[in-house]
Amino acid sequence: MTTTDHVHDLGMPAADPISAAIAAGGDKQTELKAKDLKTDQEVRWCPGCGDYVILNAVQSFLPSLGIAREDMVIVSGIGCSSRFPYYMNTYGMHSIHGRAPAIATGLAAARPDLSVWVVTGDGDALSIGGNHLIHTLRRNVNLTILLFNNRIYGLTKGQYSPTSEVGKVTKSTPMGSLDHPFNPVSLALGADATFVGRAMDSDRKGLTEVLRQAAEHEGTALVEIYQNCNIFNDGAFDLLKDPATAAQWTIPLVHGEPLVFGPDGASCVVRDEYGGLRVAETNQVDPAEVVVHDAHRTDPSYAFALSRLSSQDLRYTAMGVFRAVQKPTYDRMMAEQLDDARAQQPADLDALLAGSDTWVVEA
Repeated sequence: MTTTDHVHDLGMPAADPISAAIAAGGDKQTELKAKDLKTDQEVRWCPGCGDYVILNAVQSFLPSLGIAREDMVIVSGIGCSSRFPYYMNTYGMHSIHGRAPAIATGLAAARPDLSVWVVTGDGDALSIGGNHLIHTLRRNVNLTILLFNNRIYGLTKGQYSPTSEVGKVTKSTPMGSLDHPFNPVSLALGADATFVGRAMDSDRKGLTEVLRQAAEHEGTALVEIYQNCNIFNDGAFDLLKDPATAAQWTIPLVHGEPLVFGPDGASCVVRDEYGGLRVAETNQVDPAEVVVHDAHRTDPSYAFALSRLSSQDLRYTAMGVFRAVQKPTYDRMMAEQLDDARAQQPADLDALLAGSDTWVVEA
């Protein structure tokens, strides 16, 4: 664990940190600055890595939540992105490969007063950590997951990852990858995640807005962040980054706004004949047919269809919040269950250890 602040006692207060900060009027907001979240550690990523931009955005954004440093925890797994805790002057843990969601689940369940964040990568989260990720999402634990996706294994020097495209030539796939890649947003929605968003590392404004909504969400929030690895997979997202092409292929998601995009709004999203979604030319459809984005729809099928637009053309990419709905969180339900159990029957440690079933083993 890394921190410069004091350790709190292990209580189980009912309020989550975001709600508590808002209720207190955000008094701590004026006390914390971006520089207060920087450590004395040398930031050691490759020059030009997108992780620098994300780190700076997070350090600049977190003070606006009005949460003290000692009430924040960053948990990471293994990978380039997982060096994050070293560079954040909060509590943190650099854990083991793929297990950050599991460790963060235990922490969030035991300490619901903390703001718990998971920082992971496409390899860490979607390969060895795949099961941990989906179970955290389905349980709706109150934590925020930042999934850096550069479509490559960067720390181990350029092998293909679970999000690498078919045909990707890497050190481990010299004749091209045969694997069909995961779509992290689709995967999260398939696990019924209550908050799912996507942002670009270089889009400071868009990234900050998605992070803000994710942090204010009660439950598991997953944000996929497209992050450029300029050493082993440079230019993976150039179409979405280049000012000359970004507007043509990026579909901005704003709740309550029509899904119209492209130069002069030339493209839009409409329903197809099977109930899914497709991209059309705006001047070729009735304005009433254009889909209005609804991030709060309870049924995740709409958000899932939105995440699959790239199957029509891999260049079409929706950016923003796909889904943001409310349902009971695992940690709150667990606390209530424990309270009920204590009220009904006082704890008897000896009886618990002895159990109701015994066996006698004879030689």
